[in-house]
Amino acid sequence: MVVRLPWSGDLGMHAAVLERLRADLAHPGDPLVDEDAPSPYHSPWMVLLALVASATGWGTFSVLRLAALVDLALLVSGVAVFVRTFTRERTAVPLALLCLLFLYGVRLFAWSGFPGLTSLCLTLAYPSTLALGLAFHLWALLRRAVAGARGIPAFLGLGLLLAWVLLTHQFTGAVAALGAAAMLLGARPWPARTVWLRAAAGAALALAVPACWPYYSFYALLGAGGLDAVHRTLYAHLAVRFCLVALGVAALAARLRRDRRDPLALFFGLGLVVFAAGGVTGHQAWGRILPAVLLPAQIALALETARRAVLLPLTAAALLVGAWAQAGVLTYVLRPAAVPPVLRQADTIGLWPSIGWAAREVPKGETVLTDDYYALRMLPAYGPYTVAPAYPDVFLRDEKRRWAATHRYFAAAASRAERLGVLKEYGVRWVMQRDGGPGLPQDDPVLRRVAGGPRGLVLSEVVRGRPAGLSGPVGGAARAGGR
Repeated sequence: MVVRLPWSGDLGMHAAVLERLRADLAHPGDPLVDEDAPSPYHSPWMVLLALVASATGWGTFSVLRLAALVDLALLVSGVAVFVRTFTRERTAVPLALLCLLFLYGVRLFAWSGFPGLTSLCLTLAYPSTLALGLAFHLWALLRRAVAGARGIPAFLGLGLLLAWVLLTHQFTGAVAALGAAAMLLGARPWPARTVWLRAAAGAALALAVPACWPYYSFYALLGAGGLDAVHRTLYAHLAVRFCLVALGVAALAARLRRDRRDPLALFFGLGLVVFAAGGVTGHQAWGRILPAVLLPAQIALALETARRAVLLPLTAAALLVGAWAQAGVLTYVLRPAAVPPVLRQADTIGLWPSIGWAAREVPKGETVLTDDYYALRMLPAYGPYTVAPAYPDVFLRDEKRRWAATHRYFAAAASRAERLGVLKEYGVRWVMQRDGGPGLPQDDPVLRRVAGGPRGLVLSEVVRGRPAGLSGPVGGAARAGGR
């Protein structure tokens, strides 16, 4: 997957972030649209990757492959060191990795921040994967710092690590914070007062550093809305998506009987409370805390199975069922003819069609007007902008206006003057639309057809100058505030 980087999801967003940071590290602007606006995607990790790209001259996707490799190493090593803080059983680590990959349900589920096999195949290069790997390391280091009564420098270092996770992927940062709280509350023996004071100092540093991050206002995200609709699906079909996790819940119950302050059980409980509160109050974005429910249950089953070999057949059966549900990932790396016939109809998340045919024509930094689902999410990965952002953006104040303009241009009843007005307002240099579909007709003097692609899409260049009623210059609109 590091080599393939299968594309079905937010890969284009993260590639666009790299493109903007490479173009202007100090003032990258919005990743998707030509606007001087902050973005929560401009994280320390992406800044570091942009510096690597500038130093090496590697292309954006080569740097993302490097990111995927680092993410994978940190995730696997993080799981290993965390599990070893609970047991030295040799089978525990491989069992934990298998449970994290396969112990979900019988219906396919993939989302960034969730380490299921299908999710990892699609999100391996995402900042969320790096953040999750670092979170496992954070929990392991915290358990060791508490057990060893480490000094204030160790806890301040943990605070910096948590701050990095929070800035890299805010949702995984919330999971990491809950996990850290559970590790402290579940420590045996109960931490001394000095340990709590050092932990408080680390927590204060973790909260202070994000406030100083120059690329976006971290705490402004706490009051941001508009993300609940996107996350509503996290509360749907829970039984079929996560039924196998019930074995992990049973393992947590066994651990809780032995220790009323078991860290994994506390972690699960804290995550469940937040997840349930999101569902009850209508804050579906809180559903992104769900890894705090799944991860401790998956780890608990691995630990209990390593401890009691009698559980191995049941755990193995559950893992086989989970693996079968995700067997469609083989299509990401094998030629169709090489996939075993029995697996060719397996459910999978389909990969997206290539947009390279259009990206080769559009120079970086120029604006494309389109309402195509895939083009909106893929073109910015190669350097162009779109008029409307493909993803909700809490810092983009005119997001609704941009979408209204896009809908207005492609409305069947829109007049030519209205469409020309949209082109002028947003400095549009390129238009991508379906051949014969809504929008300016291909024979309009404002457009020059450049390329055609799959699904009947046509890429046209907006002719420079003032043709046929298009008053004012087209293209190269300056950002507010300049750059």
